[in-house]
Parts: sequence; structure tokens; C-alpha cells
Amino acid sequence: MSEDEALADPDHVDHVDHVDHVDHVLAQWAAQFPELDASPMAIVGRVKRLARIIESDLRDTFQTHGLDAPSFDVLATLRRSPPPHRLTPAELMRATMVTSGAVTQRLDRLEERGLITRTRREEDARSFHVELSPEGLALINRAMLDNVITQNRLLSGLGTTQRDDLAAGLRALLESLGDTPPPPPGTA
Repeated sequence: MSEDEALADPDHVDHVDHVDHVDHVLAQWAAQFPELDASPMAIVGRVKRLARIIESDLRDTFQTHGLDAPSFDVLATLRRSPPPHRLTPAELMRATMVTSGAVTQRLDRLEERGLITRTRREEDARSFHVELSPEGLALINRAMLDNVITQNRLLSGLGTTQRDDLAAGLRALLESLGDTPPPPPGTA
């Protein structure tokens, strides 16, 4: 493949033997403990290193919008819910990576900033709905666009086929470990 053809093909990535930090660690284990099968570290070590890099870059993106990761997660969960972008706190807890105790704190802060509203539910006065305010909707729309730009930048070293293969492999691993989607809103 010529250089011009390689540049025109977004899935083309030269297959050269690369050495990263994890390869260095694996070589050390092979030298110091040759009977140990450290091959799982090739994946787990890289996933851990990637998680730190990804979390740092996403944290920076969220901060440009005055958000942290849990607040972004709450707003994004409301945004991806059907209009009027409203859920109960219990539904938010099940659909986000935020614990029940943290949900109340996040909701208090987001409400103070005018990004959400809370209203009593007619069907159960002990509970309430959480809904994006117009300001919250505008903010999460901007933050979500920047979030996707950041994620695309982070994945720019992979072609489309590599992204698809990696996503499929990670999905299979998560499913094998019992990771399942949350129940739909309105279900127990």
C-alpha cells in the first residue's frame, strides 16, 4: 500500500511491533518469574492505564462546562431519557454510576444551579420527578458535544474496524462478568 493509499484509508494502521509500558512490565515478569502466565496483564494493565488517561481527559472536558463526572452523568442520563427528560431519583440511581446517597447531593447542587427541577409526583406524594431545566438542557447539549469530540480524539489512533472490534470484545467481556443494562424507567 502506498503512502497516499494509506492516508486515504481511515482503517489503515501500520502493523509494527510497538512496545508500551505494559510490554515492558510483561518482559520483566517473563525474566523474573518465567513460569507465571502474566498474559492477562496485557489486557487488564492496558485497560487500567487507558481508564486513567480517559478519565483525566473527560474530567477536563466536563470542567470546561462547570461539571464533574457524576453531575455530567446525571444530566446526560436525563438528556437521553425521552422528553420531557424526566426521571425519578430511583431511576436515576439505577441508570447512572452514582450511589443513592450521592444522587441527593448531586440533585441538590444541580437544582441550586438551576440545571434541574424537582416536582412532587402526583401518583406518589412521597416521591418526585427530576427534570432538566431549559438551562440544564442547553448545558448538557454543549457538554455532550464536547464529550464526543474528546472521545473521538482519544480513539483517533484506531480505525473504524479496530474500534468496532474493540467495542465487541469489551462488550463480550462485560457480559461474561454479568454486566447488564439497567431496567427501563418505570419498571422495578
